[in-house]
Amino acid sequence: AGQEPLTPAALANATPQEQKQMLGERLFPLIQQMQPELAGKITGMLLEIDNTELLHMLESRESLKAKVEEAIAVLQAHQAKQLYAAKQAATNSAAS
Repeated sequence: AGQEPLTPAALANATPQEQKQMLGERLFPLIQQMQPELAGKITGMLLEIDNTELLHMLESRESLKAKVEEAIAVLQAHQAKQLYAAKQAATNSAAS
């Protein structure tokens, strides 16, 4: 809460790695309010996005919320795929 808003100028003075860290530190608490148990994973996923868009997401809760929901859908699809693969593997090993 005590953080000053992130400006494009502040970002421009940082290394790419620092930029992502600065964005991540501000995104994480916002995402944590929406998805406490997946906040770390979702923040990591969103940090793959272009910094300009991330800055916009920090200013617009609506676009952040949309991206978080997108990330959850991706995670769920990934988990479903893993679950399916695990079931297939179990079925195959039971059959042999």
